Amino acid sequence: MKTSTILKWITGGLEALLGIPFLGGLLILSLAWTPLYILLALHIITLIFSIRENQNKHGSILGIITSCIGWIPFVGMVMHIITAVFLLIDAHKSEQIKA
Repeated sequence: MKTSTILKWITGGLEALLGIPFLGGLLILSLAWTPLYILLALHIITLIFSIRENQNKHGSILGIITSCIGWIPFVGMVMHIITAVFLLIDAHKSEQIKA
């Protein structure tokens, strides 16, 4: 399995966690927005690996945007859910292509 695929599964799962109503917001607020900074870094790293491995980059780019606007209530929640869906579908498709 390629590194970018593994990173997409990880970032997609974290985005899904932050997209859970109230729980995601509670995590972000209680940790002083640190999860957004960590996910921003992970999305940038995933984007770099996706470019190197010639994989789909859309989920990582959307994740970078989401990390930048994720502090806005409700908008952030919806963006986290959308980004999680994009990343998880992309990771699944990457595995199917290899098989």
